[in-house]
Amino acid sequence: MLPEPLLSALLLVLITALIVAVIAGLGTVLWVTLQLASAPGVVVHEFAHALACRLTGVRIREVVYFRFGDPAGYVRHEQPKRYLDAFVIGVAPFLVNTVVAFGALLGFADFVTTTGIVTPADGVLPAVDTSGASNELLAGTAVLGWLGLVIGVHAFPSTGDANALWAQTRTRWRRSPLVLLGIPFVLVVYVVSLLSWLWADVLYAIGLLLLAFAVVGSPLV
Repeated sequence: MLPEPLLSALLLVLITALIVAVIAGLGTVLWVTLQLASAPGVVVHEFAHALACRLTGVRIREVVYFRFGDPAGYVRHEQPKRYLDAFVIGVAPFLVNTVVAFGALLGFADFVTTTGIVTPADGVLPAVDTSGASNELLAGTAVLGWLGLVIGVHAFPSTGDANALWAQTRTRWRRSPLVLLGIPFVLVVYVVSLLSWLWADVLYAIGLLLLAFAVVGSPLV
């Protein structure tokens, strides 16, 4: 029979291993859940890149709209022949995601306002009352809000988008000095992509939500 101190040590190791396994399992479940929840934003982001490629005539080599990995999606294409084409491809997701997200959030704000789900309360804070809405309406409204927010979060260009645009600027400015006019935009793309680490992309989506409520005249704003 093993000595008692050794048995205690083995038991401690087993308990520690079990706790680590549980935490790792929960972390994996949480990661997969977050990936699936954000999938619509990734899909629209990559669709915008692909659409810009087709509109500018840049040949697409491979498109992955969503996957479990880093990056969660990507578009591989040939080098654009014109700087303008590269610029359009780089900034397309910001425009497309913003428009799609704002449209979904407008629908969400309109539903919760006109159906009475959100009503004024003593002129201070809005009150939420879901008793008069059907389950189908509540589900549809929730889906619109979720789609609007996750698509809005993914409106910001990625670091890869910024790198690709900077590479185009660096290699073309000697042949076409007009490319230098695009440098401020490239810097903005870099700054915006870096600000994503500070949750600026989430704040942007929330800003779109508040703007949508303001447009429909909701008591939220």
